[in-house]
Amino acid sequence: MRRLAGLAALAVLLLSGCAKPARNDLYVLMPGQDGKTGALSVESGGQQAVLDQPYAAARVKEPGRVEPGTVTEQEARQAFGAALAAQPGRPESFLLYFLEGRDELTPESKQIVGRIIDEIAKRPAPEIIVIGHTDRVGTVAYNDTLSLRRAERVRDELVKAGVAADRIRVAGRGEREPLVPTADEVPEPRNRRVEINVR
Repeated sequence: MRRLAGLAALAVLLLSGCAKPARNDLYVLMPGQDGKTGALSVESGGQQAVLDQPYAAARVKEPGRVEPGTVTEQEARQAFGAALAAQPGRPESFLLYFLEGRDELTPESKQIVGRIIDEIAKRPAPEIIVIGHTDRVGTVAYNDTLSLRRAERVRDELVKAGVAADRIRVAGRGEREPLVPTADEVPEPRNRRVEINVR
């Protein structure tokens, strides 16, 4: 009898050791930096919850059981703080404008260069893409050359400020990608630009 009781106890221990661990999955829909929120569908075993409001949440403690709810911003940060802190900074984009037919920045754009350098300095391993553009005044070949010169001019300014040159990629698009579509030979100031993307 003792032997049977001992085997029964051993069987209970083995079964409890093989039992699946309890789940406690938490899903939270976080708003973007701009305050906008998308949507998230949480599904388990045929049950579904759609999260479409900031800090909407769903818990899955066992397969087939989705418990919708909400959490506060503080609760979300407490639960996911380490993951949020590990995220890379969001990309930032800047536009610099140029004088007509030249690779010289407008006075207003010269003042923005400092902000770009500050943004780059916040990132431990920045990737900077600089793309030059022109308006439609001049030949396609001339504008291709001018757009590249503009991008290289911005790169040189960033390097002078201490940004590593190998972190910067440059390209020229000429008159092919206007911000403001125009007829040929129209001098549109908003098309004479360099786009800087910092990631």
